[in-house]
Amino acid sequence: MFGGHIWELVVVLLVALVIFGPKRLPEIGGATGKAIREFKRGTTEALEDKPAQIQTPPVAEPPVGAVPPAPPVQEASTPSQEKSAS
Repeated sequence: MFGGHIWELVVVLLVALVIFGPKRLPEIGGATGKAIREFKRGTTEALEDKPAQIQTPPVAEPPVGAVPPAPPVQEASTPSQEKSAS
């Protein structure tokens, strides 16, 4: 699961244990868990409440007086092209 980075996790946990102490560590873990659960709940509620807002934006209208784009140019057929087409 950790891909060989387990020692980094152990070092972080030991530093936290030294800094906060064994009595305070469970309180910090519980508060962190509550914060993560609240964050997940808030994001899922926000996505469920506003599905209509997640749509593609409307295409912008060209400004008044703008020059429309030129139509595509069609090449004139030459006599050699007409013979090969028949």
